[in-house]
Amino acid sequence: MYARRILLPLLVIFSLLIVACGAPSDTGTTGTTGRPAASTAASSPAASDAGAAAPATGGQVELRLAWWGSQSRHDRTLKVIEMFQKEHPNIKITPEYGNFDDHWTKLATQTAGGNLPDIVQQDYSRIGEWAKRGLMLPLDDYVADGTIKLDGVAEEQLSGGKIDGKLYGVNLGTNALGVLYDPEMFTQAGVAEPSADWKWADLQQTATTLHEKLNVYGVETFYNAEFFKLWLKDNGKWMYSDDGKSLGYEDDALATQFFQKLVEMQESGATPTREFDAGRGTIGIEDSLIVTKKSAMIFVWSNMPAAISAASGDRELNIALPPQADNGGQGVYLKPSMFFSVAATSKHPKEAAMFVDYFTNNVEANKILAAERGVPIAPAVREALQPELPAIQQKVFEYIATAEKVAAPINPPDPAAHSKILSDVYNPLIDQLLYGELTPEAAAKQFREQATPLLASQ
Repeated sequence: MYARRILLPLLVIFSLLIVACGAPSDTGTTGTTGRPAASTAASSPAASDAGAAAPATGGQVELRLAWWGSQSRHDRTLKVIEMFQKEHPNIKITPEYGNFDDHWTKLATQTAGGNLPDIVQQDYSRIGEWAKRGLMLPLDDYVADGTIKLDGVAEEQLSGGKIDGKLYGVNLGTNALGVLYDPEMFTQAGVAEPSADWKWADLQQTATTLHEKLNVYGVETFYNAEFFKLWLKDNGKWMYSDDGKSLGYEDDALATQFFQKLVEMQESGATPTREFDAGRGTIGIEDSLIVTKKSAMIFVWSNMPAAISAASGDRELNIALPPQADNGGQGVYLKPSMFFSVAATSKHPKEAAMFVDYFTNNVEANKILAAERGVPIAPAVREALQPELPAIQQKVFEYIATAEKVAAPINPPDPAAHSKILSDVYNPLIDQLLYGELTPEAAAKQFREQATPLLASQ
């Protein structure tokens, strides 16, 4: 039985998150990959001087740009490509986009063939591995000569894209995990909205009550590894050691407790079952259950609410801090939502860097992007953007300001073995756990036994 189900390794939640991955979190509908370049004739707002790089010299330059995300992200990014091409008519950008899983699958094939896109949307969990494999170009020279302008950007906004002191990715936005919820559904159920210091036990009780009162899921499933990390960080630990050669926690009771919570909330109906999620297949963030009021809460990366809000008809949604550990430990942390990196194989790295700068610093372009990838890192962009943002994005900016006050330091990027641990260890064990084939204790024990040699062999 399990052999059949292993073909559905947590695609639903993994796809929603990396974001955002999202989300987060976080991703979106599959979209059209390899679509012809956006038309340079399309009308677009005039770009501001900040972020308008000097025109490229020479003949026609062709670039490829790859990203993952929701349909909202696709549409916004395509418009910005049109704007950039209008300012630089000798540069043609061919977009390649899809959902999170497809993005990395395609990149793996392109890496093997030596045919990576010039500009790649990169994730914090993978940037270290890619840098060490020599797949990305250090961008420091383009920062030094002013092609990519990072004046006034705080170091903590850049550090996530630095590996061994070199800048391999420009952060596209600040992100933090949170809980997006429908306040009207809380009112209907007579349940108090999440407080700033609510605990995991409060989440479980709140979700259960919402389910019982409204016959909806209290919260969408959160078995993805990002939430296991959050649980560990709430308790002062992390999934991996700082050197990435071992697990970052010694007591398997922590993992057992998290797995037990997943089982209990599935059994009570507070979260969807594993069978339900598997039956939905690979979905986008716009297909979240909260969109159609089939759930009242969802864990998200803070760059995801805009797409969810749009899909829900812009109804009122609020964002709360994630629950704390019973001892009050808060594991929320600020994370680069994603990066733009330039492939080491790019034939036109200067022009690729010009687009990265435009995306980062151009105010009119960022009005189109609407902070969908996270709160922008350029101070001038943030200042110009916030007053014009939709209500949900105003809340995201306010949420990031709140999270900054309590955020824990970010941990190092995931080790190279992380992807294999997810696909071969964590995800299959979660399947077995939620299908009733493993106890929480056995899942925690087997996770350590199977992940440890993978980490040690890097």
